Amino acid sequence: MVQRMLAAVERIGNRLPDPAVLFIALLGIVWVLSWLLSYVAWDLTDPRNGEPLRVVNQLSGAALVQFCTDMVKTFAHFHPIGVVLVAMLGIGVAEHTGFINAALRAMLAATARWLLTPLLIAVGIASHTAADAGYVLVIPLGGILFHAAGRHPLAGIAAAFAGVSGGFSAAFIPSAIDPMLQGISQSGARIVDPLISLNPLNNYFFTASSALLIILAGWFITERVVEPRLAKTPLDEEVETAAGMHALDERERRGLRIALWSMLVFAALLVASAWPESSAWRDETGSLTGRGAPLMASIVPLIFLFFLLPGVVYGIFAGTVSSSRDIIAGMTRSMESMAYYLVIMFFIAQFIYAFGQSNLGILLALEGAAWLQAAGLPASLTVAGIIVLTGLLNLFVGSASAKWALLAPIFVPMLMALGISPDLTQAAYRVGDSTTNIITPLMPYFPLVVVYCQRYIKAAGIGTVTAMMLPYSATFIVLWTIYLLLYWSLGLPLGLQSSYAYPAP
Repeated sequence: MVQRMLAAVERIGNRLPDPAVLFIALLGIVWVLSWLLSYVAWDLTDPRNGEPLRVVNQLSGAALVQFCTDMVKTFAHFHPIGVVLVAMLGIGVAEHTGFINAALRAMLAATARWLLTPLLIAVGIASHTAADAGYVLVIPLGGILFHAAGRHPLAGIAAAFAGVSGGFSAAFIPSAIDPMLQGISQSGARIVDPLISLNPLNNYFFTASSALLIILAGWFITERVVEPRLAKTPLDEEVETAAGMHALDERERRGLRIALWSMLVFAALLVASAWPESSAWRDETGSLTGRGAPLMASIVPLIFLFFLLPGVVYGIFAGTVSSSRDIIAGMTRSMESMAYYLVIMFFIAQFIYAFGQSNLGILLALEGAAWLQAAGLPASLTVAGIIVLTGLLNLFVGSASAKWALLAPIFVPMLMALGISPDLTQAAYRVGDSTTNIITPLMPYFPLVVVYCQRYIKAAGIGTVTAMMLPYSATFIVLWTIYLLLYWSLGLPLGLQSSYAYPAP
């Protein structure tokens, strides 16, 4: 039954174009719709200026000329691009010099057997700060660690996969995904409110606290559901511990120790410089977290430095860096990995530009809000519906940024019209986006997880991994949705400079 369902999902998913082509098609749809709907008189008022709402034809000569004139600026000034690339420069150095690899190995190696599962999930959650490190390092190491501990290796792979991918948005360490999603949310929100500004860490408190939920739920599912079921599945043969699990040698330990001290010193200096009331990190009112505070505007550069410094220090003392060329090589490699992202972002930027200029976004928002208001659905049910819809779409469109770029211009303004903030809408999206990653074969790393399983059981396939991960996915989406609604009802802060209502009180 599961394999038949997955085969159907795969067939449908394979018919979808590449995300870049998808946004080219959506751009064309926006142009055609704007042309057709520009002839319709809408009995709606534009909340931005109080004037009657009208759809602007993007196929008119003036609109097309303006589109071409602004094309370079639209791409170059698209908010998610710069912040993600800057963060990835520092992360790329830390990954290239081996600092991230050594830190993960040290954390996993120094674990008591009974704590192996929760720590593995926690490391998986933390690993997403290093782009693909979790998929290529933590997941296979999960199998190695469990096998070395006398436990079923596939259970280790499942627990690590649940943390790396299923808990993708349960982030207790800020990363490039935060400003990426915030930038897209802000672009969507500005369809309604051109002056609105969101903080890159507008969901941080919620996502950080969600890590505990994912760790505990993943721990229970691994040891009470997944591992007992796998106990009946014999391994093909005994597999020795892979080379990736070897203990840190003396140079690696020394490099890691000094690198961690450098991170601590950096954090201490940052706190010391921000502590005085006259600190340059504070805004005019003396706040560190105000919308105009330099500290808040420097979140992305600080992430860059937070990874660059220990990466360089580790490389020097562990012997993985011999000259400045190695540092630049790490940055270059990280930028090479972002090439496809840049291609997608180019077309996303043009789509969002045309979508905003056409007024289709505000039209959908106002009509959708009118329908939801007429339906009389509670706000909590609306937010839960966004989570479910995102989770379903995630089965076919895996890219978090591409999917949010598609949904944000619709969801964010629509819910703003209902009085729900972009911060809460983004949090709901992140829950739905994370929880179904682990059950879709269309996720780029899903086949890689199948290969990891085949190291121990050659007959393992898509059905094996999906059946293994379904308990995590179903549990995560239910518990995480309930957690968000409870978090909201208690009025706990979502993140820095965030709110639940629009306009913010």
